[in-house]
Amino acid sequence: MRIKINVDLRVGRVIKYFILADLALLAGWGLVGPIFSVFVIERVAGATLVTVGIAAGIYWVLKSLLQLPIATYLDKKEGERDDFLALIIGLFVSAFTAIAYNFITQVWHLYLVEIIHAMAFALYVPAWSAMFSRHVDKDRVSFDWSLDSTVAGLSAGVSGILGGAVASAWGFHWVFILAGIFSAVSAFVLIMAPDFIFPPRTTENPVIKDHTPANISH
Repeated sequence: MRIKINVDLRVGRVIKYFILADLALLAGWGLVGPIFSVFVIERVAGATLVTVGIAAGIYWVLKSLLQLPIATYLDKKEGERDDFLALIIGLFVSAFTAIAYNFITQVWHLYLVEIIHAMAFALYVPAWSAMFSRHVDKDRVSFDWSLDSTVAGLSAGVSGILGGAVASAWGFHWVFILAGIFSAVSAFVLIMAPDFIFPPRTTENPVIKDHTPANISH
């Protein structure tokens, strides 16, 4: 008995842009993951493994606490323009954070950058999730979310392999520069897509604030 499974990878145009943005962002930060602890120990004066743990804790705790009130605020605002603005700001702050690692020399510098890092992703996560949810393709909700998870996981995995190689060949600073570039690219991918997200205002066709594509197109 043969079982044939056909996977249709086509998705709506808006979802395509959001997946590409997620891919670029996570590919950039995937470069940082493998070398972060080594970077802190070698380049930050007085840093220990405890310092690395505190830095990680600052990021995860602050991000987790901040994204709830941000999400609540975005939910109360009508339409998607506030979500889009939060998304773009979060991505550019993320790019700034990646570059800022190159200037860290003291432990307090590291903690300050982690606070900014947490603020960036506390803006990005609720805004991205809200807009992605509203634009998922009809009858393919599970597939759209799974495709994003797959693409994000593959990009982070490949960049994780490359992160150590880049640091070894060219130094830590290039890892952070590339992470910043990828974060900025993620923002520009979405900036190029406003006509898909916010349909043009016309007298015959009013602006659709929240919509789910009725069909799949490219």
